[in-house]
Amino acid sequence: LKEKTEDLKRERQLAEDLLHQMLPKSVAKQLRKCQKVEAENYDQVTIFFSDIVGFTSIAASCTPLQVVEMLNNLYVCFDTRIESYDVYKVETIGDAYMVVSGLPERNGTRHADEIAKMSLDLVAAVHQVVIPHMPMGRLELRAGIHTGPCVAGVVGYKMPRYCLFGDTVNTASRMESTSLPQKIHISSATYEALLVDDAYEIELRGEIEVKGKGKMKTYWLLGNKNYSVQN
Repeated sequence: LKEKTEDLKRERQLAEDLLHQMLPKSVAKQLRKCQKVEAENYDQVTIFFSDIVGFTSIAASCTPLQVVEMLNNLYVCFDTRIESYDVYKVETIGDAYMVVSGLPERNGTRHADEIAKMSLDLVAAVHQVVIPHMPMGRLELRAGIHTGPCVAGVVGYKMPRYCLFGDTVNTASRMESTSLPQKIHISSATYEALLVDDAYEIELRGEIEVKGKGKMKTYWLLGNKNYSVQN
């Protein structure tokens, strides 16, 4: 009976660990208790988007298995690295990778700093990812960041997902789509949030036309004066 109880505890822990990989712990806890998860408004968060440069053409020259293996290598690398930061991985959509800081647990004004350090780490890390079927090839990342308010909540009954909504999400996505290879494109809002500590090397990009937003003044995030990227 003692052995069976220990086996049950282990299985329950495995199930909980898996659930916490898919949903925030606070949300998973409410769902386990059959409680309704209320949508929540966040005044300030920082959202990161990235995708692989030329992914469509790379995928077209690969077998389906090779595409999956390549993305798995990339995401295992990223997933491991983001554990060093106070961030929450929202989802992956194809080759797109979305991360947020400042929710579901609020972290004061640290969200922009956490995402900025993480993004510098990921852009450096992508060159270390091995593509099994292209041993001489290297992936390149295009990244974008924006800071602002958003709403978060659980959507769906089967395979429920923790989703973010609001203009901040759209703008962060636009920062990524208008970025360049191996560059981190940030909005004015993120730039101002990072100015507080004067710890970052940032370069003005200038005004660019952003779909649905008109002209926006944006910047390139180049590095951190006090922080070196993990090897």
